[in-house]
Amino acid sequence: MHYLRPGIAAAAAALLLAAAPAAHAVTATQPTTASGTAAVVTLRYDDSRAGGWQQAISAGVAAWNGNVGNVRLVKAAPGTRAEIVIVATTGWPQATLGPVRPGGRASVELGSQAVAQGYDRTRIVAHELGHSLGLPDTKPGPCSQLMSGSTAGTGCRNAVPDTAERSRVENTYSAGAAVRTPGESRVLVDAP
Repeated sequence: MHYLRPGIAAAAAALLLAAAPAAHAVTATQPTTASGTAAVVTLRYDDSRAGGWQQAISAGVAAWNGNVGNVRLVKAAPGTRAEIVIVATTGWPQATLGPVRPGGRASVELGSQAVAQGYDRTRIVAHELGHSLGLPDTKPGPCSQLMSGSTAGTGCRNAVPDTAERSRVENTYSAGAAVRTPGESRVLVDAP
């Protein structure tokens, strides 16, 4: 039988846990505030350049706020800096892959080309916000997966993240703020 010194054993255990697949990872508990409640990360969005999309933006934001507890998306007051800037464009929807952190910056482009082809506005918004929260595309995928995007077809109206998507965002922000790996920032274009 071989015995490891305490320092080496701890390092080996940390290495083993880091190499474990995400499916077997242990969920960390959320940090708490002085009052004992879970910390909530507030991310502000600016939709002042998203003319015609405000109703869908409100619904897409509500889909996230109603399904994750430790991240809150709030509309930025006019003239204040926002972490997520939402604009209307004529192309395909696209967004910066996050997770965006407080004080950081992500962009969401709501492309009218997808709407012209029959895709649902609210699903588009919720999907693109999912990218800002750190979720990549899961293409191809079923309508039940918000991040399946355009591969679910034009008949899909689901704008609510599924259990796995909610869990991933909750875990990403469980430390009170999202941790991003350097060099991870990229824009995802959601064309079929």
